[in-house]
Amino acid sequence: YIARGGRMLNYRTYVDLMDLLDQVPSMTEPGLTAAEDTRQFDAAHPTYDKARLLTGGQGIVDGGKLGLNNKSRKLLTQLIMMPDSQEEKLDNITIADYFKDNTEFFESNFWFMWETTFAFRTRSSAQELRRYMHQMIYEFTQIEHLVGVNRTRYNQYESIMKPLINYLEKEGCHIVLNRRVVDWKFKDSKMQDEITVTGLHMVNTKTDENEFVPVDDDTAVIFTNGSITDSATLGDFNTPAAENMDYGAASSLWKKASDHFYNLGNPDKFFADRDASEWVSFTLTTKNHLFLNEIARITTQEPGNALNSFISTEPVTPLGQKDVTMSIVVHHQPHFTSQKPNETVLWGYFLYPRRHGEIIDKPYIEMTGKEMLQELIGQLSKVDPGPINISDKEEEIMDSVINCIPVYMPYASALFNNRAKSDRPKVIPKHSTNLAFTGEFVEQPYQMIFTENSAVRSGEIAAFHFAGIPMSRLVKTPRYDKDVKTLLRAAKKMFD
Repeated sequence: YIARGGRMLNYRTYVDLMDLLDQVPSMTEPGLTAAEDTRQFDAAHPTYDKARLLTGGQGIVDGGKLGLNNKSRKLLTQLIMMPDSQEEKLDNITIADYFKDNTEFFESNFWFMWETTFAFRTRSSAQELRRYMHQMIYEFTQIEHLVGVNRTRYNQYESIMKPLINYLEKEGCHIVLNRRVVDWKFKDSKMQDEITVTGLHMVNTKTDENEFVPVDDDTAVIFTNGSITDSATLGDFNTPAAENMDYGAASSLWKKASDHFYNLGNPDKFFADRDASEWVSFTLTTKNHLFLNEIARITTQEPGNALNSFISTEPVTPLGQKDVTMSIVVHHQPHFTSQKPNETVLWGYFLYPRRHGEIIDKPYIEMTGKEMLQELIGQLSKVDPGPINISDKEEEIMDSVINCIPVYMPYASALFNNRAKSDRPKVIPKHSTNLAFTGEFVEQPYQMIFTENSAVRSGEIAAFHFAGIPMSRLVKTPRYDKDVKTLLRAAKKMFD
């Protein structure tokens, strides 16, 4: 099995997603909508992470102690209190820039948990960090246990995407997966800011034949202008994932549009700096539950979507600081509908793939699936309370492996790359007559990205616009950053 990544849900903020899923039937649970399916499963299997952080020589770290100094508290408070109207003050400011006079922040338990919960990096956008602080401010009081996290019954393709695909196909939507759009044809106009798509150049990926599809006046073109899994490559148990230098299919098409018009953002900010965006992940499949049970023993928790992050025992950052080396998510089993009862699937990732492993002395990006598993067993052995250490069972664990598949993703965190607000196009660009942008590389007021919610909301804005539906019909976005009780609880937690 392959799970290149996964996203946590949160009903409190993912209001557009849940509203959408309430309108489509579940793929696996008859009589339930996809949203009801998720709520039912999540209520029966609530998240309570007992081992959010682990480190050698200490074992489970008390993540409830955020470890913030007064300077960190001041800077975080300034982010939280910054109004939307002043957000552009953070244009082209990285998180590292923002905390440059207080680098101790990057060794706090808060940062270890925040960076691995949401996949921020030090070179990520401080502007985006501000948005997360606003929309996820209530996570301050529960980030060490992730009790606000909701999960789907199975992987998100089978619990979210497949129900949507089934619904659309029943409604007559024709989905074509063997074409790649490679260029645009735009209307010639004296006004160079008028954006009207008149055709799409495509390549048939089965035959390599070139095709052209005309776009008439009654047709809207809704374009997802970037993908964090573009140019991803796979390895296997004995082979590392090769590095793919391709700019990306979706982003290449965005670049052609932005080269043609001056108000469609700057894709190079996100796709020409992979050192700021790349990471590697792996999916392990075993033929029995030995390894699963060992992890449950060490972390003192049942399998069920907890996020366990391992803090290095030695400095690993350019600043000579400790940081998280790797993280794993042990899903509730089965994670795929076709999984056999004896099989286990778990997923892990390395946020900084050029760093060297602490167990396997090579960069994570160069590791085979076997070596990534050995790195994980080594990390677990350093925090194993015993009496029999997991390292003593390494051979037996290796014998249980069906496969461990590494994935290199050059753009996994690209949507967090340092940017200005103008570097992303609006969903409906100014003077566009039939072109809209959707996904996580578009600018939406207040919305944080890397969430299914921002992707859904951008699609709804595009569809509502072209269908003539008032934007007042959109689900109202909750503003927890303006809720006094939530802010007070966060402030109390910040000083614990």
